[in-house]
Amino acid sequence: MATVHPRLDERLASFIARQPVFFVASAPSLNGSGAGGHVNVSPKGYRDTFAVIDPLTVAYLDLTGSGAETIAHLRQNARITIMFCSFDKTPKILRIYGAGRAVRPGDPDWAELARFFPPSHDGQQAGTGRGNRRAIIVVAIDRIADSCGYAVPIMELTDERDLLTRWAERRSADELDAYRKEKNRVSIDGLPALG
Repeated sequence: MATVHPRLDERLASFIARQPVFFVASAPSLNGSGAGGHVNVSPKGYRDTFAVIDPLTVAYLDLTGSGAETIAHLRQNARITIMFCSFDKTPKILRIYGAGRAVRPGDPDWAELARFFPPSHDGQQAGTGRGNRRAIIVVAIDRIADSCGYAVPIMELTDERDLLTRWAERRSADELDAYRKEKNRVSIDGLPALG
């Protein structure tokens, strides 16, 4: 049975901090009934890219990638679900539902939010404060629920991949901007993302 929580307490925040991966789901609304388009689910890694801002607000660091589905969907309808899933001996699934928004470098609240994320794993270039940080996704939580996770396998993390970090470190800020303009302008359904 799922348990609905009124806020993220210390126990839930501690669970979140221990998870090496989380999953983000969003969907567009391409017709009047709110349906249509492709539902997107993205795995997110690097433990230091997720932050509990307060008991009803979370944020994660959105790094440059091959698509920008979540940003496009949030621009259109703000709906987002984040799922944490324990792969250790204690089973648990935690889902956070809410309204999200993308904060971009240069936005008024960027500096305040960026302090929650240390400059590691993201190709952050010394002194620029930007690196591979494409956006910070901020979620105003409207539902928190956990469930058993009894069918989730027990797995052991051997290491975090550093491929995205190394990819970003080989590019200048201008090259990363050019990549985003080419690859992240619209979603797969043609919705504006970073364009």
